[in-house]
Amino acid sequence: MPHAGLCSCWGGQVLPLLLAYVCYLLLGATVFQLLEKQAESQSRDQFQFEKLRFLENYTCLDQWALEQFVQVILEAWMKGVNPKGNSTNPSNWNFGSSFFFAGTVVTTIGYGNLAPRTEAGQVFCVFYALVGIPLNVVFLNRLGTWLRGHLTTLERWEDQPRRSQLLQILGLSLFLTLGTLVILVFPPMVFSHVEGWSFSEGFYFAFITLSTIGFGDYVVGTDPSKHYILVYRSLAAIWILLGLAWLALILPLGPLLLQRCSQLWLLSRGLGLKVRGAPETNGLPRPQKIPISA
Repeated sequence: MPHAGLCSCWGGQVLPLLLAYVCYLLLGATVFQLLEKQAESQSRDQFQFEKLRFLENYTCLDQWALEQFVQVILEAWMKGVNPKGNSTNPSNWNFGSSFFFAGTVVTTIGYGNLAPRTEAGQVFCVFYALVGIPLNVVFLNRLGTWLRGHLTTLERWEDQPRRSQLLQILGLSLFLTLGTLVILVFPPMVFSHVEGWSFSEGFYFAFITLSTIGFGDYVVGTDPSKHYILVYRSLAAIWILLGLAWLALILPLGPLLLQRCSQLWLLSRGLGLKVRGAPETNGLPRPQKIPISA
C-alpha cells in the first residue's frame, strides 16, 4: 500500500511538475540560443578582426606575443583587476568594496567578477558564508514577518464593511506601488546616471541582482574612469538587503491583493444581482414586502 501511494503521488503530482520544469528549461534554452548566438558570433568575428588589424599596425609583434598579452589581460580580469586605466585605479578591497562583496556572499548573489585569491581569504569566505547565508535568510524572514504584521487587518478582511475593504485594497496597492518605485525604479535610474548605462541596463542589473542571479556582466562601482563617492558601493549593498526584504514581503502580498480584488469584484456582482430592483439599507438589501392575500 505505501508503495502504491508513492507511485500515485509521483504520477499525479511530481511527474507533471517535472515535465513542466524540463519543458520550461528547453523553452528557455531555445529562446536564448535564438536571441544570443548570432550576436556572440558577430562579437567573436569583430574581436578576431581587431586582433588582425592590431598585428598589421604593429608588425614588431607576432600572433603568439599577442595571444600571450590577451591571456595576461584575461587573468587580470579573472582576479578582479580591471585592465583599463593604470595602477592608480581604486582598490577592489577597500572597505566599501569589501562591504559590498560581503553582502553579495551572504545574499548568494555572487557576481563572479571578484573573489578572494589568497588561501586564507578563500577559507574565511567558506566559513563566513556558512554562517552568513542562514543569518541572512533568518533576517529577511523576520523582517518580512514584521512588515506583514502591520497588515494584519487583511486577515479580518471579510468581517469589515465594504467601504473599509475597498480602502484597504487601495492602501495596499499604493503601498506596493510606492515600494516598487523606491526599490525597482528609482535605483536603476541612479545607477544608469552614475554608471553611464541606459535605463533598461540599469533595470536589468537591479532585477538580476535582487533575484540573486548575479551574472556579473553589470556591477556597480567598477569603472576606473569614473570617480565614485566612498560610500557608493556600501549604499548599493544596503539597497540589496532592503530590496531582498521588500521582495520577501511582496511575494505573498501580491497574490493576496489579487485574491482580495477578485473577491470584492465577485461580491459586488453577487450583491448587485441579488438587489437588482430593490434599494439597499446600510449596505444590505431591503427585505421585500410579501403581499398578504385577502
